[in-house]
Amino acid sequence: MAASEKLLQAFHLFDEANNKDPNTETYNGKMYPKELLYAMRMTEVLDEFAPDASEALKLAARCQHICRWEIPRSNYEMNRPGYLKWRLELKKFHVQKAAEILRNVDYEQDTIDKVEFLLLKKQLKKSVETQTLEDVICLVFLNHYFEPFMQKHPEDKVVDIVQKTWRKMSLEGQKSALELSLPENAKELIKTALADGEK
Repeated sequence: MAASEKLLQAFHLFDEANNKDPNTETYNGKMYPKELLYAMRMTEVLDEFAPDASEALKLAARCQHICRWEIPRSNYEMNRPGYLKWRLELKKFHVQKAAEILRNVDYEQDTIDKVEFLLLKKQLKKSVETQTLEDVICLVFLNHYFEPFMQKHPEDKVVDIVQKTWRKMSLEGQKSALELSLPENAKELIKTALADGEK
């Protein structure tokens, strides 16, 4: 299905915003603003995992972390309540930034409301689209960010994160995760986490 002109305009504006990220990541020998690269990965995985995704879902995937660096984790207490507060504030912030851009592109309020619904992760496990977005988020994490995460944290924390990630995914998402081309050490750790989770 061909992308609409509005979708392409929105993607351009989302990417323009994320291109200002001062944090960078090198991928395949090229340096990218971190959140721009993340957004591109979200779209790439969504297109593979759910090629018939609605326009609202495509928009939500592309702006899932929009301008995330503007609300750093360090602004909140470094504990579980601080983490949860940070995540909640981020969701609201992403909704606000996305809505501004979508209004500039003249999207109908109905579409903007759908994107907001998805970004707030409403009705996870009940809404097919919210679940698809969560699956894509988890697949992007496992494919691109899991190995670096493994190297920074103790094994028990990594195992816990894998188990939590797995519980958020649908059966189809889990199947896709097991088919990822991951380094052997990452595959082994995931197997350990899943085996422990079944005990």
